[in-house]
Amino acid sequence: QLQLVESGGGLVQPGGSLTLSCAASGFSLDFMGWYRKAPGKQRELVASITIEGNTNYIDSVKGRFTISRDSAKNTAYLQMYSLKPEDTAAYYCKPSARNPRFYDFWGQGTQVTVSS
Repeated sequence: QLQLVESGGGLVQPGGSLTLSCAASGFSLDFMGWYRKAPGKQRELVASITIEGNTNYIDSVKGRFTISRDSAKNTAYLQMYSLKPEDTAAYYCKPSARNPRFYDFWGQGTQVTVSS
C-alpha cells in the first residue's frame, strides 16, 4: 500500500523556521521532491533529492531551505529557515514520476503560513 504523509506545517512569523516531514510507506523514498502550491499560483517544485543524494533548489529558496532524507526511516525532510510571507503555501512531497506508478501520486499536503 502506497502512502505519503506530510507533517510539520504551521503558522510562523517572518524570519522563523519550520521543518517538514514526509513519511513514506509501501515504497522507498529514494528520489523525490517537495512542491508547494499557493492559492491562485502554479504548483512549483521547491527542492529535490536524487537517489545519489544530489539536491536541487528553486532560486527563491536556495540558501534558506535544505532537503534531506533518512533512509532508515524512509522519511524525507524540508528544513526551512528565514521564512518569508512569499513561502506561504501548501507543501507536498512527491516521489519521482519517472516511475509511472507515482504519476499524480501525492501526499495530503501540509500548510505553511508565514505571517506577522
